Amino acid sequence: MLEYRAEGLCRNANTLTHEEWERCIAAGEVLQSTALAYDTDRCLRFEIAGHRARMPFAECVDTAPGEEIKDIAVLTRVGRPTCFVVTGSQRDENGVEIYLLSRAAAQRQCKRQYLDTLEAGCVLPCTVTHIEGFGAFCDIGCGIAALLPIDCLSVSRISSPADRVRVGQQLLCAIKNRDAQGRIVLTLRELLGTWSENAACFAPGETVVGIVRSVEEYGVFIEIAPNLAGLAEADPTLTPGQTVSVYIKNILPDKMKIKLVVVNKNLGQPLRFEPHYFVTRGRIKKWIYSTPQSRKQIETVF
Repeated sequence: MLEYRAEGLCRNANTLTHEEWERCIAAGEVLQSTALAYDTDRCLRFEIAGHRARMPFAECVDTAPGEEIKDIAVLTRVGRPTCFVVTGSQRDENGVEIYLLSRAAAQRQCKRQYLDTLEAGCVLPCTVTHIEGFGAFCDIGCGIAALLPIDCLSVSRISSPADRVRVGQQLLCAIKNRDAQGRIVLTLRELLGTWSENAACFAPGETVVGIVRSVEEYGVFIEIAPNLAGLAEADPTLTPGQTVSVYIKNILPDKMKIKLVVVNKNLGQPLRFEPHYFVTRGRIKKWIYSTPQSRKQIETVF
């Protein structure tokens, strides 16, 4: 199965020799280059290893039937890596050859040969492109966007997707489902391990760094790994997002609980845990986060 990469990670056309350039054109290979301008003819302009190239407005984005391309979706490509296939060439009034590029064709090719072959639960690489309060949008190939909802980022409660990911970050995600329009929805938490897998990385008696996630009357939830949090005694002086060090008092698999004691709440430096993947390829059919003994069952069936 072919794998298409996010924009910024595709093969750079500017590094190709003339012979390689011609071979890529003949093969219909997806390449990328930086768009240098959006001109008054509503075309993106490129200079590619000494070749002039342009991408007509209608070829800048693949759209659903009846959907219009927005100018903002095109002009924001200027100065950014943009993927394409070469669809042909033409001569200008001076006889100079100008290559014609299509990002829309690259996206259709990506969908047909790659994304449409994937099922729910399949693992795929992606790149975070922008963040909203409800989730992060990711490039899953050739600039095609998919939503990673906030509740799919981890089992631990977070107040914003920015607590977990950043723009430009490369991730592995699984396909959660497809929405009513057929667009892919992603999930990350199933790749970050079960409670038991995460808890096995720690031991009672250790002191580790944690991030305060929720301050309640009965205690403070503190994350010690992206998919694992414990409970410390109530402390109204702590705030969500605060970095602390904690002593692991006890690990209780039957109750799926970790008891913590805050050691130092004045670390004064922000912290974001990088993803630690327990699954990196293939397809997940069913994922059970909870321990067998726990009455609370958290699972995903794809």
